[in-house]
Amino acid sequence: MADLQDDDPAVYAMIQKADTLGVFQIESRAQMSMLPRIKPNKFYDLVIEVAIVRPGPIQGDMVHPYLRRREGKEKPEYPKPELRAVLEKTLGVPLFQEQAMKVAIVGAGFTRAEADQFRRAMATFKQIEGFGSYGFPESHAASFAKIAYASCRVKHHHPDVFGAALLNAQPMGFYAPAQIVQDARKHGVEVRPVSINHSHWDCTLEATRGRYMAVRLGFHQVRGLANVHGAPIAGARGPAPYESVEEVWRRARVPRAAIERLAEADAFHCIAENRRQGLWKVKGLGEAPLPLFAAADEREAQFAPEGLEPSVSLRAMTDGREVVEDYRSLSLSLRGHPVSFLRAELDARRIVRCADLASIRDGRNVEVAGVIPVHHRPGSAKGVLFVTIEDETGIANGILWPDRFEIYRRQVMSASMIAMRGRLQKEGEVIHVICDHITDQDHMLRSIGRTDFSVAPGRGDGATGGGGPDPRDPHFPRGRTLASPPFGTAAEQEEILRIRSHDFH
Repeated sequence: MADLQDDDPAVYAMIQKADTLGVFQIESRAQMSMLPRIKPNKFYDLVIEVAIVRPGPIQGDMVHPYLRRREGKEKPEYPKPELRAVLEKTLGVPLFQEQAMKVAIVGAGFTRAEADQFRRAMATFKQIEGFGSYGFPESHAASFAKIAYASCRVKHHHPDVFGAALLNAQPMGFYAPAQIVQDARKHGVEVRPVSINHSHWDCTLEATRGRYMAVRLGFHQVRGLANVHGAPIAGARGPAPYESVEEVWRRARVPRAAIERLAEADAFHCIAENRRQGLWKVKGLGEAPLPLFAAADEREAQFAPEGLEPSVSLRAMTDGREVVEDYRSLSLSLRGHPVSFLRAELDARRIVRCADLASIRDGRNVEVAGVIPVHHRPGSAKGVLFVTIEDETGIANGILWPDRFEIYRRQVMSASMIAMRGRLQKEGEVIHVICDHITDQDHMLRSIGRTDFSVAPGRGDGATGGGGPDPRDPHFPRGRTLASPPFGTAAEQEEILRIRSHDFH
């Protein structure tokens, strides 16, 4: 950690752009909005950044005076010359508990013991506005800032390592795996899919010809697959890769349900078995491999004339359907962003892309749409809701004042995709949409998974029974039975792509 405190200008340039997704302490919406305004360029700036976005400084009206003084719009003021030494490094604004104690010593003549007693009393009797709510100790802020800077340095110089580590540490932080993967790819990191022949339980790094190593998604990303089954699959692989679905089942000796979870996650693509084909093969497995019959089958396979083995060719899913199934089984997709499949319709409705907000004039009325990765309703915001939406080009941040939130509570809190309409507010690089109107767009997400079949699929177009999701799974669609094909029916085509947001209140 000590070796990482070098005040690298390139790292601070990244921080000033709020490129801090996944970074300890400075990844929240409030912190990301503050970073381009404070523009940290040395370590102590980060100490202040960590401390100032807190309920105490916000409620004590310490934030705006500090920002005005840092931006040169207002000169620092000191009530007494003796207080200059206490408050100069925070431009005359008391941010830390230690400063409040020193103000009491210098300004009121307190002894150190009396000042410490005063510090203890602040939270109980609210003698200083803001500190009574929550004032951050400077030593605490410095410790947090040290970790934040070290994290930023790793993120800037080694985004491959940073991304893999974040994925392996889930669940944590403000962002889901889909956003972490998207951020890693934005930084030039190749992310590779779950593979029966390459993945381990955790995400791993693989060699590439590029600047960074590739991140291979691990089996832990597969929904419903337990480590007790994922580990044997990786362990039984050894130096000899798997060549068939049945071989995985025989060598790893795990339940058929575990193999099914891998098929749902398209983990057999490396042996030329797509998701539907893999599920079909899983259906043909028995309850447990019997060593005697397995050995006999292997001997027969050595002498079987080529081409005699019966095979079933299943029609491939559409790209949109693949993305829907990726999200169901992995909570992310490497094929494409869900909103990219809806862009033509959104363009026809004159709904702007998230990335285009940067080039639109401040104060214009705009409408932007996307899926919701994060809600944030902090207690210090007095009922204001901050919502982040995401499309294939980036993110857009919306603000709902309390009256708007009460009107559109259902849409914001229950929908996976919304459209926000309102006035664009820009302060430097910080951009928000002050929302006047919210519409639920989940009906658009439903359309992504629709297939292009002109007729109802027959029995050969999808696996039934064991080839589909387990009805005991909490994600199993209501009303579905084991007799229902896992893909292709009208009801299944209409099923929504459910994206889980991270909610902070």
